[in-house]
Amino acid sequence: MRYSSEKTPAGKPLSETTELIFTGVPVTPDSRDPGPAKAEGGTNTLEENQKAEAEKAPGQAGQAKVQGDTSQRIEFQAVPSERAEVGQALCLTAREEDCFQILDDCPPPPAPFPHRIVELRTGNVNSEFSMNSKEALGGGKFGAVCTCTEKATGLKLAAKVIKKQTPKDKEMVLLEIEVMNQLNHRNLIQLYSAIETSHEIILFMEYIEGGELFERIVDEDYHLTEVDTMLFVRQICDGILFMHKMRVLHLDLKPENILCVNTTGHLVKIIDFGLARRYNPNEKLKVNFGTPEFLSPEVVNYDQISDKTDMWSLGVITYMLLSGLSPFLGDDDTETLNNVLSANWYFDEETFEAVSDEAKDFVSHLIMKDQSARMSAEQCLAHPWLNNLAEKAKRCNRRLKSQILLKKYLMKRRWKKNFIAVSAANRFKKISSSGALMALGV
Repeated sequence: MRYSSEKTPAGKPLSETTELIFTGVPVTPDSRDPGPAKAEGGTNTLEENQKAEAEKAPGQAGQAKVQGDTSQRIEFQAVPSERAEVGQALCLTAREEDCFQILDDCPPPPAPFPHRIVELRTGNVNSEFSMNSKEALGGGKFGAVCTCTEKATGLKLAAKVIKKQTPKDKEMVLLEIEVMNQLNHRNLIQLYSAIETSHEIILFMEYIEGGELFERIVDEDYHLTEVDTMLFVRQICDGILFMHKMRVLHLDLKPENILCVNTTGHLVKIIDFGLARRYNPNEKLKVNFGTPEFLSPEVVNYDQISDKTDMWSLGVITYMLLSGLSPFLGDDDTETLNNVLSANWYFDEETFEAVSDEAKDFVSHLIMKDQSARMSAEQCLAHPWLNNLAEKAKRCNRRLKSQILLKKYLMKRRWKKNFIAVSAANRFKKISSSGALMALGV
């Protein structure tokens, strides 16, 4: 498996900085560096390297394991890239003695504050927080998200500003708060506070600086392999499993709602519980909203949903990570929804050429029209594709083609934000002959 370190400044000699290639090896207590010669006097035992890593990131050492986390660790040996100038020695300098890098597939760090049970309260936002509306993080039909700083502590947060136009708007926000109060998990964004003003409700949440997952992996300096995808999907499954154990359905899982903890690691968190619902398996639940290309057939048909509804969306996200293609995306929303209803999809031979059979089996057991046949989050985590990552990292060094295609997808998405409310009563009607949906006038 190949990983590039941070971009190397041009013209730097090997002794100061160079691009590194990382080869995955399983972590064992007594394993020693099998790689190039050490700098004179260096011992480079695994224990010393782990100690050095702990000193670099004391805040992450010894973090308590959270319920639902099913993490593993993989170590990577760093050697200079074959692109280094010919004739340069392959040995590491004393300055670079610590030649092991950690591919951090452990749970992401917790929020910089303990989990809170938040209640909506009235207050003066500007007396408590410095709002930075110029640093926009996102937005949509509900309002906008920007950064802010709590004046009393200096804590940087994300502020979701929701327009309060009807009583229904406040009702939806109260439901979002209730849901987030249940979700104490490292792979799920945490709620800090909630303030109501005369015209708005502001939710203050954990700030996640790495940006959208898809935006990150299409970077030219990022070498996406199948093992990377396994790490991302495993964490998403961890978050979904905890949600489902807490009887919460997300119902809007899509690439925009998977954020990277930082711009260099593999740690991700699920965000945006604005459409989430509490779920009782003994009661019927139907919804008529979502993002077309990630909707399941039961949502489009306005049939009863379940925890397996989220699993369909996970299957679509995984398919896209592996291929860069959206399996149901049509030229317009109507065509997309018709494609979802038919559940007619396939693995494009060329784009899935480098993808393992295990990965394709994983996706095939999620994008299934029959809800009951789809894997649960727990079954996903037990699937062979998401296990034995250390062994797979040693032999998986082929870069996926999905990066190039994902760039095209993101460019198209920027032109057309795809979120719509799907309403069987008001915006769509069924065509009896085909079971398809047709968009009515909006």
